Amino acid sequence: MDFRRSTGGYSGSLGKAAQIIRRGGLVAYPTESCYGIGCDPLNARAVRRLLSLKQRPGHKGLILIASNTRQLQPYVSVIDKKVLVTWPGPVTWLLPSKKNVPNWIRGQHQNIAVRISAHKTANNLCRATGFAIVSTSANLSGTVPMRTYRQVKVLFGSRLDYVLPGLIGNLKNPTPIINASTQEVIRA
Repeated sequence: MDFRRSTGGYSGSLGKAAQIIRRGGLVAYPTESCYGIGCDPLNARAVRRLLSLKQRPGHKGLILIASNTRQLQPYVSVIDKKVLVTWPGPVTWLLPSKKNVPNWIRGQHQNIAVRISAHKTANNLCRATGFAIVSTSANLSGTVPMRTYRQVKVLFGSRLDYVLPGLIGNLKNPTPIINASTQEVIRA
């Protein structure tokens, strides 16, 4: 079975959001600390649209979230124990990316930022979509991330294909990012 076509059996707003992502759309959804914007990371058009919407430079790279390690297999070769013990959870890790990972995901880096989210809605969205999705904060680049459904609707309006209702988690700041090879904290 093609893992990118799995529906996960979800319906309602979650199923709608997953279907929009699978069709190349942009969806905002709640995460651990703020609303995120996601799309299919292998859809270059969707990623370019997301970067344009956020006014974010492509060289920075993007975070991918997943519901399980299987969804990360197309992007990373090895996930060691120190990473696995933090997942599902609010820790994003920089892992060496596979050579075939497009530069619109990695940016100018050899690593890729990935997380298995413990936020129920974000995790279920990945499960319903059937693959890892882009997860970047719902904001214009360099501004404060949006923390509510209403804020996202006001800022982006119809430029998003869908905003999934829900509440963000309890984190006050974005998830920390740690380089798995060096243990360097990139974002605290």
